[in-house]
Amino acid sequence: MKTVIARTVLLLAGTTLASGLASTATAQTAPAGGGFSPAALAARLGAQPGFPQQPKAPKGAPNVLIVLLDDVGFAASSAFGGLIPTPNIDKLAEQGVRYNRFHTTAICSPTRAALLTGRNHHQVGFGNLADIAAGTPAYDSVWKPETASIARILQSNGYSTAAFGKWHNTPRWEVSAAGPFDRWPTGLGFDHFYGFQGGEDNQWEPHLYNDTTPIAAPATPEQGYHLTTDLVDRTIAWVDDHNAAAATKPYFAYFAPGATHMPHHVLEEWIAKNKGKFDNGWDKYRKLAFARQKKLGIVPQDAQLTPRPEGLPEWSSLSQEERRLYARQMEVYAGFLEQTDAEVGRLIDELKARPGGDNLLIFYIIGDNGGSSEGGLQGSIAGEAASAAGAPHDVATQTRNLASFGGPDLANHYAAGWAWATTTPFQWMKQVASHFGGTRNPLVVSWTGHTADPGQVRTQFGHVNDIAPTILDAAGIPFPAEVDGVRQTPFEGQSLVPTFTNAKAPDRHTTQYFEIFGNRSIYKDGWVAAAKRKFAPWTLIDNITQAFADDTATDNWELYNVVEDFSEARDLAKANPAKLEELKGAFASEGKRNGVFPLLPLPFGAPTIVDANQKLFSWRPGISTLPQNGVPELTGRSHRVEIDIKGDSSKGTGALVAFGGRLGGFVLYAGDGHLQFENNAFGQQRDRVTSTIPLPAGPATVGFEFIPDSADQQPFALLRKLGGGKVRLFVNGNAAGELAVRQYPTAVGSFNEGFDIGRDTGSPVSDETSAQGTYSQALGETRIQLK
Repeated sequence: MKTVIARTVLLLAGTTLASGLASTATAQTAPAGGGFSPAALAARLGAQPGFPQQPKAPKGAPNVLIVLLDDVGFAASSAFGGLIPTPNIDKLAEQGVRYNRFHTTAICSPTRAALLTGRNHHQVGFGNLADIAAGTPAYDSVWKPETASIARILQSNGYSTAAFGKWHNTPRWEVSAAGPFDRWPTGLGFDHFYGFQGGEDNQWEPHLYNDTTPIAAPATPEQGYHLTTDLVDRTIAWVDDHNAAAATKPYFAYFAPGATHMPHHVLEEWIAKNKGKFDNGWDKYRKLAFARQKKLGIVPQDAQLTPRPEGLPEWSSLSQEERRLYARQMEVYAGFLEQTDAEVGRLIDELKARPGGDNLLIFYIIGDNGGSSEGGLQGSIAGEAASAAGAPHDVATQTRNLASFGGPDLANHYAAGWAWATTTPFQWMKQVASHFGGTRNPLVVSWTGHTADPGQVRTQFGHVNDIAPTILDAAGIPFPAEVDGVRQTPFEGQSLVPTFTNAKAPDRHTTQYFEIFGNRSIYKDGWVAAAKRKFAPWTLIDNITQAFADDTATDNWELYNVVEDFSEARDLAKANPAKLEELKGAFASEGKRNGVFPLLPLPFGAPTIVDANQKLFSWRPGISTLPQNGVPELTGRSHRVEIDIKGDSSKGTGALVAFGGRLGGFVLYAGDGHLQFENNAFGQQRDRVTSTIPLPAGPATVGFEFIPDSADQQPFALLRKLGGGKVRLFVNGNAAGELAVRQYPTAVGSFNEGFDIGRDTGSPVSDETSAQGTYSQALGETRIQLK
């Protein structure tokens, strides 16, 4: 009854308003008995009622799923001749078509920028990683509005859109609770985002965002949680919600798991399946994979296997301890890829079984670059940034931790030899944009009823910037001249749709340049000119300062006819200098057009969340976790951390301040009536000190100060080596204990774990129970004073 009365009041109010606006109403517009009708209101207003129409996709436009794996070389999956079983990729390839001349940019952020826009990565602002942005438009990691994402274009043409997993395309200084959020996924055309922001993250204990809000992982490793499984579940749930609310709309889902980027985190049951499979080493792997590739028709019969690069050891030259370690590393990686294959297979099967599954266009890109050598020649157990900061990764240390490989207590990565093996038959690997080992990745396309000759190999040259134009072509959507009022840069990529049904369709993508960290090349009409920098990719972290300073003019150029030489095995630079000069000129022209020059702009001076000149920082209690880039740089700097306890400090227990997590960091906490501090060095060494005096009754100010042994003047914070020093506790200004530490602060090893006040979110820094709980008494202000 109340509802009826409310509606009557609203209608009467509308009648009164309409009467005031239009005096031309006549008695004939009112129904007999003096009632109200919509026609009466329309007549009084002089118009028919209506609402803006929502955009509608063209009839028959497909649902679209892009799957982008991370750090998977050309010869890792069994579908492309690799020795790691991937039955679900095999099945999809047999249903659709596979491409053996498809290319990425050779590294993470740039590949994703090109994939999601259809342009070249420099045009979007991602000439290199988001982590090392430089102050020129092509390298600043600021997504350009004139290069709208394929998600934004589809969104404005009647699609629902969502992104799941790794993003890595938001400027680092904008990843915080303060935003701005216009360069987050939800600001770039995705209705929904569930995933992580960095280039890598813990697969057991990830640091997740739901749209722009940081959230805790829904379960723990002990409860069986794994990120890839979670991402698949979330994607399926989103599609179900979409179908329930908007069944007539097509959807676009971008699925980009952290797999198989380091850390290689996977359940032991998957690792066990590969026991002993890689004992013969990487040289044997390449030979076996190469033979399988020829048998499958993935490579031509006249293709040649390229030799081992200088500096990479032959398997037979290794010690028994090294072989045992490196074989175990590969068993873990293989298990990670197999698990990923199973989970992505589950995703595809579920989506195909749902409404609209018979019109699902799938792009499965097996790697955003070649295999990763960033673990170094020996591999590592603490991640790239941690290794650069001084985390131990020698053979003896890794061997001591062998039983924990794949689990939450390590961040393991395989040795560079496996990166080379899994890029068979090509030269080099990730980062090396000059050669196919860095840029050539498998692509599988499946669209029921729209591909011919299922299971056959397509040999047309392709690039990740071809995917966006292919989607628009398949959906019947024209390229927009403007998006959100901004004139658009045309696509660089070409549609692959003609190749879906015609294996002999002519190449449409006839010119493509490549450049990452100065490694550069150009493909043009079947020829490649390539110039690789002097340093090996597994040494980049150690040589990055020199790498950016070296004169690129002295780099050696090579020349290949890749129509006749599939693997770039025969350098023709000396035999055909005229062709080489022609292609070098083409690279210069393309580089100038795309903003590639100057090569290697220095990655210094990017905006920061924290004011570099600020010395005193203070925060109120109850704030959210601060990201690592939201606190001042502490490496090699004297500083004091203090916190005001407003309650009874003698009764308080729990974490007061925590920075990092299980894989590195520090925590100041209260337990047993004393102030305590633990320094966790990359999960490998834990140093603790307990205050020499008890915590007093009532309020108190407690904290610690760090005095470094020496200061590291490295201008690039990501490359500063962590040094040692003294940690001194204090209670109400009184000295309360001292601890010598060798490496501090090691939060860099914990991926995206942040700075917590009054608790320790994410994974725990300490295994002490009293250090893990929320602090039990009321807190006041927390301060960091730099000295």
